[in-house]
Amino acid sequence: MKVFQKIVDLQNALFTERKQGKQIGLVPTMGALHEGHASLVRRSVQENDVTVVSVFVNPTQFNDKNDLKNYPRTLDADCKLLDECGADYVFAPTVEDMYPTPDTRQFEYPPVSTVMEGAHRPGHFNGVCQVVSRLFYIVKPHRAYFGEKDWQQIAVVKQMVRHLALPVKIVECDIVRDADGLAKSSRNTLLSPDERAIAPNIYKALKASLDYAKTHTVKETHDKVVSDINATEGLDVEYFSIVDGNTLQDVASWDDSPYVVGCITVYCGKTPIRLIDHIKYKES
Repeated sequence: MKVFQKIVDLQNALFTERKQGKQIGLVPTMGALHEGHASLVRRSVQENDVTVVSVFVNPTQFNDKNDLKNYPRTLDADCKLLDECGADYVFAPTVEDMYPTPDTRQFEYPPVSTVMEGAHRPGHFNGVCQVVSRLFYIVKPHRAYFGEKDWQQIAVVKQMVRHLALPVKIVECDIVRDADGLAKSSRNTLLSPDERAIAPNIYKALKASLDYAKTHTVKETHDKVVSDINATEGLDVEYFSIVDGNTLQDVASWDDSPYVVGCITVYCGKTPIRLIDHIKYKES
């Protein structure tokens, strides 16, 4: 496995691979890698001849400077994990490498990019589209792999790919959870032991709501999930939206769509750490 910081060095290596007709897979990450990322890398290795993993904490998608400052950075450990997973190339650029000049491009794909995370984190998805499009232009992958934990992000990236007519297939990969149900996340490393102990109550409430939803309305289900999670001291729901899985617009009734997803963001602990998750109520 080779590690590159400079764009030109990575592109030279990939030019040789592409010349030989090899299929290239890309796994974009912000580092602090865990089993969820590893599952994406292993799938890419299985489905492509060459796998590139980017490790870059992208400043343009953070609307909170403290969040950016505190985001975990563990490049040496990340490279060890990626080598074990069979990755071929790691791209770990500096901010100056990725943005030699400020990226002033604007990406807006309403309503998908303007609800939920888009509403609560202004500019977040614009930053995501800036960095992901840059990575697609640099790597020119045949496939790119994203985990379903960042479910709304996948929907936004798909819109961007269509808008820019990029020749890349977006591959969605199942969410990976710890044994107690907590969705794997780089932010989990920021949780104290006490915070880590209560965090699984998020998914516990979501999972319990699947049966509850069979005999209750959308609003009743929404209110129960929020109430159950907020009943745990140290957990505070920022939002819980039950939406059409394609348009991301709120549904008023379970009959409004054949594809219904509940998306949640919860603050955990005193710091607090922002955790996201989702549950699928109906899937066509």
